[in-house]
Amino acid sequence: MNDSSEKGWSLEGKNSVIQNKASFNSTNDVEQYALEVKRISKSFPGVKALQEVDMYLKKGEVLAVVGENGAGKSTLMKILAGIYQEDSGEIFVEGEQVLIENVQQASALGVALVHQELNVCDNLSVAGNVFLGREPVRNKIFKIIDREKINKETELIISEIGLKVDVTALVKDLSLGAQQLVEISKALSIDAKIVMFDEPTSSLSGAETKRLFKVIKELSKRGVSCIYISHRLGEVKDIADRVVVLRDGKVSGTLEKEEIDRDSMIRLMVGRDIEKMYEKDHFSTEDVRMELKNFVVPNQAHNPINLTVNKGEIVVLSGLVGAGRTELLESIFGINAPWGGQILMDGNEVNIEKPIDAVRNGIVLVPEDRKLNGLFVSMEVDNNIAIPGLSEHFSQKGFVKKKGIKEIAQKMVRVLDIRLSSINQIAESLSGGNQQKVVIAKWLSMNPKMILLDEPTRGIDVGAKAEIYKLLEEMASSGVAILVASSEMQEVLGIADRIIVMCEGRITGELDPLNSTEEDIMKLATEYENKTESVV
Repeated sequence: MNDSSEKGWSLEGKNSVIQNKASFNSTNDVEQYALEVKRISKSFPGVKALQEVDMYLKKGEVLAVVGENGAGKSTLMKILAGIYQEDSGEIFVEGEQVLIENVQQASALGVALVHQELNVCDNLSVAGNVFLGREPVRNKIFKIIDREKINKETELIISEIGLKVDVTALVKDLSLGAQQLVEISKALSIDAKIVMFDEPTSSLSGAETKRLFKVIKELSKRGVSCIYISHRLGEVKDIADRVVVLRDGKVSGTLEKEEIDRDSMIRLMVGRDIEKMYEKDHFSTEDVRMELKNFVVPNQAHNPINLTVNKGEIVVLSGLVGAGRTELLESIFGINAPWGGQILMDGNEVNIEKPIDAVRNGIVLVPEDRKLNGLFVSMEVDNNIAIPGLSEHFSQKGFVKKKGIKEIAQKMVRVLDIRLSSINQIAESLSGGNQQKVVIAKWLSMNPKMILLDEPTRGIDVGAKAEIYKLLEEMASSGVAILVASSEMQEVLGIADRIIVMCEGRITGELDPLNSTEEDIMKLATEYENKTESVV
């Protein structure tokens, strides 16, 4: 790496926080695995999450573990990280049998987990998160934290993965992608021998993903072993040396490097071929359902938005992280009231200052973070579905109509094919794909005119994605106008009737998906950035 712009990526410098390891030679360590699990089983009430799983991880290997939601991937990782304990089975680290009863024991063994759901403390600084629970002290008696040392070492760590933020900044003030990189920095800071990445790129941009892959490959060269979980099968093909596939808590197959391809992974994941992931059955009309005229998103006064979405049309907003897509959707929905311009529904101007105004005008939003903003995770499925219409449809004189709630919940579960044991099941216990269906179900029960969806398939498996796409088709066929923000290029090209590309808060172009490529989208997604660079 001779280019000075790449220095932040080097793990070879004398100041590198990730300590250098002897160059790994696979021929010398063939017999001894970095990690091996034998006959691991784990059950929860009513669910066999893992059933006698056998798996090994070579030193310096990048092993991908894939499977549908509920296949047992995260459960296995949490057992290895000391969050859960196995019911039966054995775990070996570097040839020695170990008992991992808690996170501290896992860390002592050099095992670190980068969680799928962000596990950061948003009220602490970046440095405070990276060294949480391991803070160096200046005075052992009074245990005064050495903040100067923490900040200095954190700066070195985050430079390793290209995170350019103030280490004293509160995590809650960072973007979702930056928070994910803080989570990764925490794992790398303990000089782990085994690093497990559970959906690490779900909130990262393409550039951030490339940086992460570079770090993983550097770690691999030094003998650090990595387990990589992702629903993005293109990523798996790019990064993995080997793939283990889980289905229904069991290992359904293993693919060596030369065998890894999307179709083979899908076949082992779902037990069948998914021939048509994107199949358009709807026909959009020429009738404009929603129109934005000189619409000003907060803090984007210089970038007024003009946009239309027709009845029965799926319009997809594409762009890089920070392009302003989420902010646009949230402003339309009234989470952050617009600073100016007009919203017209069926030709009539509507005033939306808060979400209830949007709902009353037939506009609903499925947010990016379903657990934080889309669901009451500790509440039953039927109550989650009924909440939007509770005051108008499911209550009378202060009393809740339980029969009505039960009926609408059963209808939505049937229509959306939500997989659960009963409508009284707690939402948090559902798989990611079924949680997303519950979020969509609660709004469909309101018969919306327009639905806004922010990253609708984030963190869900390929089978659930196909079901969500089918659901979007059915909604469009019924005349619902759909505006989607998506970062997955295949998804953008596959589901859109029209693609609107954004960069730094402004619309930089419109594309016909039938005549466009990923390269066409990326050119528009970086158009304003490139113009800015040329001026500089």
